[in-house]
Amino acid sequence: MSDLDWSSGAAYVDGQYMPLEDAKIPVTEWGYRRSDVTYDVVGVYYGAFFRLDDHVKRFRASMEKLRMKPEESDDQIKEILTEIVTRSGYREAYVAMDCLRSRPPRGVPLHPAYGRSYLICHVLPWVWVFTPEQQERGVHAIIGTPERIAPESFDPTIKNFHWGDLTRGNFEAHEQGAETAILLDRYGHVTEGPGYNVFAVFDGKVVTPRSGALEGITRKSVIELCQMLRLECELRDITRDEFENADEIFCSTTAGGIMPISKLGSRILGNGRPGPISTLLKDTFWEKRKQGWHATPIAYE
Repeated sequence: MSDLDWSSGAAYVDGQYMPLEDAKIPVTEWGYRRSDVTYDVVGVYYGAFFRLDDHVKRFRASMEKLRMKPEESDDQIKEILTEIVTRSGYREAYVAMDCLRSRPPRGVPLHPAYGRSYLICHVLPWVWVFTPEQQERGVHAIIGTPERIAPESFDPTIKNFHWGDLTRGNFEAHEQGAETAILLDRYGHVTEGPGYNVFAVFDGKVVTPRSGALEGITRKSVIELCQMLRLECELRDITRDEFENADEIFCSTTAGGIMPISKLGSRILGNGRPGPISTLLKDTFWEKRKQGWHATPIAYE
């Protein structure tokens, strides 16, 4: 192990540890060819995991919904994630856990029930969905034209790589000079953006979609922070019209925390800077993270 270079990241692939640059999967795997895979991402900041148990619990729930049963237990997954972080030495990191299905071997029916499930975990230096500069002035977003994949087609509470609609929305945003796109469902209700949940503020009340989106761990943290700060928070449907006329809008994700949005389409929110409630939640989130809120410290060697 001492002869290997872990400086660019570390990985665990189907029972084996290796430098990230050596991590590979066969091109025939259904995790690649059919997006038959689920994943989760836990952040490391200040040398500690944030809400590690919550992430592993959600990961296990996603695997069970997809009928995936890797050999590793939840405790073993936590040990693996800790091991790859300590090998990398990163104190601020993006730590991913994937479970994918292999192609069924020859001699059995070509059916997912016969494909083996296994884990791939890896660690990268910390990732920001939006740069610190974009967050400081507020993210610029649009409402994209693609309709978000319906829950009847794929359960949005399973973290997945079905990003065709989100990717199309991101290209639309780029072409319009914005940084991201938020998608609506078939009924015209707000769902989520590429890799993040969304919130709107109306007359001091924080509102987030009740369905059609991933049940984000950072979203859960926002709801807890609202309770701590005595801010009313509601989970309900949000129409396009009311969303476009919100007092404030912000998003939340592991790779960035709480990130205000200061422009939606042609509308500039407030004075073109993050709003007061968005800022309060963002600042409180990072201050509590620094204090060890929901932290699992890592014992670096």
